[in-house]
Amino acid sequence: MRPGHLLAAAVLAAALPHTAPAQDAARGAGLAADRCSACHGADGRSQIPDIPSLAGQQAGFITLQMILIREGIRHVPAMAAVAQGMPDRDIEDLAAYFASLPPAPPEDRRPRDAALASAGEALIGPRLCGVCHLPSLTGRDQIPRIVAQHEDYLARAMTEYRDGRRVGADAQMNGAMVGLSDADIAALAHYLAHRD
Repeated sequence: MRPGHLLAAAVLAAALPHTAPAQDAARGAGLAADRCSACHGADGRSQIPDIPSLAGQQAGFITLQMILIREGIRHVPAMAAVAQGMPDRDIEDLAAYFASLPPAPPEDRRPRDAALASAGEALIGPRLCGVCHLPSLTGRDQIPRIVAQHEDYLARAMTEYRDGRRVGADAQMNGAMVGLSDADIAALAHYLAHRD
């Protein structure tokens, strides 16, 4: 090939869109049945109060969290063995599967306490939760859906962020939780768990 043609081919190749294979939710369903359902539920709805439901969760968030766990950046001992060495394609297919499922509140959700829920709702605006998680609190891209989640899980996650024991891709959640008391976190968790 002549040098001019080689340069033209290189420029053309660089200009073409590079697309990764599409995420395969059906393949992800098979992977989830083998690797995830014991803890996160057969339908992505965890029956364990301290383990998050993944049904309807943002695919980008699941992908990011799995990579952080796989690479040892986020420490979740129960997930370490599952994530270790998991190929990117498996992670992306699992994320696509869980994101495709309809979200639903936990079946064992505690009865709603109006005063506690009201106290939690009052913290949403000042903490600017809706800026990142959207006003609906359903998340976007790499930011999670936080409504209709297990109350215990939400309280634990927020406490870990507040206390600097949990990290994400950045420190925004750690900053958002600074200054919250345990009672504030309990109120937020209760409100979010009861918002569908």
